[in-house]
Amino acid sequence: MNKKAYEFDAIANGPFFPVYPVIAQQIKDKTKILSGRCLDIGSGGGHLGLSLAQITNLEVVLLDKLEDAIDIADRRVNSWGLSERASTLLGDAQQIPLQDNTVNLCISRGSVWFWEDQKKGFEEIYRVLANGGMAYIGGGFGNEELKKQVDKKMKGHSSEWPKSRNQPVEGNAIQHFIEVLYKAGIFNFEITDDERGIWVIFEKPEIQEEVKAC
Repeated sequence: MNKKAYEFDAIANGPFFPVYPVIAQQIKDKTKILSGRCLDIGSGGGHLGLSLAQITNLEVVLLDKLEDAIDIADRRVNSWGLSERASTLLGDAQQIPLQDNTVNLCISRGSVWFWEDQKKGFEEIYRVLANGGMAYIGGGFGNEELKKQVDKKMKGHSSEWPKSRNQPVEGNAIQHFIEVLYKAGIFNFEITDDERGIWVIFEKPEIQEEVKAC
């Protein structure tokens, strides 16, 4: 048993719980992708992906490299009544076990800080995205008020908070992501860093058919 998977899920299902519907709504508003296949990378117990499934018609795949996290997510898929539109997949961001051009929306909250090779992770996301598909990758709490609420609850939960929150994020500022994305061959992107958190957003362009001269 992976103890961390259960500890993280307890936090996600407790102090962090109000964050996920807010971020899901922000993703929906920004991308306007309401149907097709969504891949939630580093999903843990699936809170973000399932929150998005609740407000869209997306078919959501919850991807995590920990078997215990997948087991937790499987149970949550059923308990939330989303078994017809949500599934789980064991795998890693740096080697996504899906075919090219098969995902309409890639999302991830909080996992990018822990990818061993961020360049490879973004390359893999770009590979599996369908033409016109979008990615929304990063971390945050939705808004400043929710962040304050989580901080207050987590300080009572852990003496290491907020150090444990800030440590993985250090060095992952806008300039860092710009450099990583360029190295991954992704040049058309947006990076936000505000009260919602830091998020990397990009689209895989539609393929334009050549117009033949008559």
